[in-house]
Amino acid sequence: MNHNAAPDTLPRRRARSDSFGWLPTTIGRRLRVFAWLSFLAEVIIIGTGGAVRLTGSGLGCSEWPLCTPESLVPILEVQGLHGAIEFGNRVMTGVVGLLALAVLMLTLHVLSGRRLVVRALWFALGGIVLGVLVYIGTVLVGLPGADERTTAVIAAAFMSAALLLAVLVGASDSLRQPMPRKDLAVLAWVVLIGVMAQAVVGGFAVISSLNAFIVGFHYTVSLALVCVTALFLVRLGTPDAPRVAAVPTWFSVLTHVTGLALATTIVVGVLTTGSGPHSGDEAIKRQGFDATVLAHVHSWPGYILAALVLTLLIASWTMRLRPRTWLLALTAAIAVQVGVGVLQARTGLPPILVGAHMVLAALSAAIYMVVVTKLKRPVD
Repeated sequence: MNHNAAPDTLPRRRARSDSFGWLPTTIGRRLRVFAWLSFLAEVIIIGTGGAVRLTGSGLGCSEWPLCTPESLVPILEVQGLHGAIEFGNRVMTGVVGLLALAVLMLTLHVLSGRRLVVRALWFALGGIVLGVLVYIGTVLVGLPGADERTTAVIAAAFMSAALLLAVLVGASDSLRQPMPRKDLAVLAWVVLIGVMAQAVVGGFAVISSLNAFIVGFHYTVSLALVCVTALFLVRLGTPDAPRVAAVPTWFSVLTHVTGLALATTIVVGVLTTGSGPHSGDEAIKRQGFDATVLAHVHSWPGYILAALVLTLLIASWTMRLRPRTWLLALTAAIAVQVGVGVLQARTGLPPILVGAHMVLAALSAAIYMVVVTKLKRPVD
């Protein structure tokens, strides 16, 4: 154990790798609850973001960070259901951010007591003050050749960048401090930074009139955050101890090859969706890639992925390897994913199936992340 740890915040850890016993009782329970809520919220926001795109509500709020030039919230008489759906996704972004902040504060409290929490809050306050000053200064000074609307949007972008910069500096300061379980602090900071960056990317998606590459990047980062929150949950339940290989080398190599196939499948799938009919708004037409060709290309790594996962599953159960239970879950997720993909291709890409495909991709990636963590085990 790191001797810099506060003795009253880190009781003796249990030996079992799946135990939360090293956490203080009250704060630990809260941290587990908020960590699960953060993971679920990251999954849900992929669903709400998909609903925005699949219902043609991508420009339901025409402005950012406001919904309309005059209002933060949609005017239902004017924007109707599209505005409500888009604004609902923006509200969900706020929920995700608050949960990420709660997980970070509780993690720092568990690891250091109030010391790092107070330091982080000072950086947050400084970021808010800096952001407000940047916004006011940009609006007052103005930008050459920019109208009032453009100036306000750019000022909001500068303000968001200032807040993000303060968080990055705060993270750097926090992670330089002595603490046990720095892995948990790193993951908690990554999620908060990722959520804040996602809000800015979402703003650029609106400003760019739903540029396919920005929207695709927006989804990919959301999927990555689902994986990071899943990894946080796994690490939260794993004692801080040396780890050794729990599987043969060839199995580990094949697992990482499977990860490459999964990443390739997801990237090609994002390009396929970005070139298809669900552009996010009826007035926006996709240009560039042929969606029909990409749909076939998307299936190739998908079938390779299914074969690799099935091979790992059979090997793990035959040899009674540690990741076998999670590989069973991954096999089930991939099987459902392949079935949904084939069905949506044969039924003209109904929105409900495309949305399910998006969420299943995120869950499959999260389960794969857990499988990778099971390739090693803590030394007893």
